[in-house]
Amino acid sequence: MNKILIVEDDKEINKLVSDFLASNGYEVKSLNDGLKVTETVENEKIDLVILDLMLPYKNGDMVLTDIRKVSNIPVIIVSAKETTQNKIDLLRLGADDYMTKPFDLEEVLARIESNLRRAGFSSGSGAVLSFNGLTIDEKNNVASLDGTELSLTAKEFSILQMLLKYPDKVFSKANLFESIWKEEYIAEDNALNVHVSNLRAKLKNICPDKEFIDTVWGIGYRLHKDE
Repeated sequence: MNKILIVEDDKEINKLVSDFLASNGYEVKSLNDGLKVTETVENEKIDLVILDLMLPYKNGDMVLTDIRKVSNIPVIIVSAKETTQNKIDLLRLGADDYMTKPFDLEEVLARIESNLRRAGFSSGSGAVLSFNGLTIDEKNNVASLDGTELSLTAKEFSILQMLLKYPDKVFSKANLFESIWKEEYIAEDNALNVHVSNLRAKLKNICPDKEFIDTVWGIGYRLHKDE
């Protein structure tokens, strides 16, 4: 049974979501502020976090940053703000998904299921994929570069896994997005670009002189090819 941590200061919303998820077979842990979130993630087997941004004592941005220091579990942000820049900033901080209030409970459930599937990397065959010092162990869900384990979010891992599985393929943005998000691609949605940017930064941090992901202008992305 997957365990969901709900961090929401509105007690009515917190209880509503908690009861709904419990009725759908999830174990639920609830917090009403941001003070003990990281501690809870570290000490309990939490599989996914639903994180409100407007929290007392410690806001959601700070909580997300702290979570990413200790864990790569999926984090779904919930916010009353619906600006593109706000979503981009949160994705860059390490959020996996974003929902705007008010939301539908069935949508919450669908997003949880989708993120848990990606986090489990259930499509892995157990193979070891390699490219230019970069390795993905599908059996153990571990990515490493020149012997250093990479700290990736679920989507970053899936993007890298897809590119290494099909090293000669040029992925359109729509193809790559729909293969990983399992949702229809909308051209104005910048989520894929942000995740690829984050992934590149993490790879460059370890190997600044190597290239791993090429942008094919007007099309999308592919694994790096030496000209």
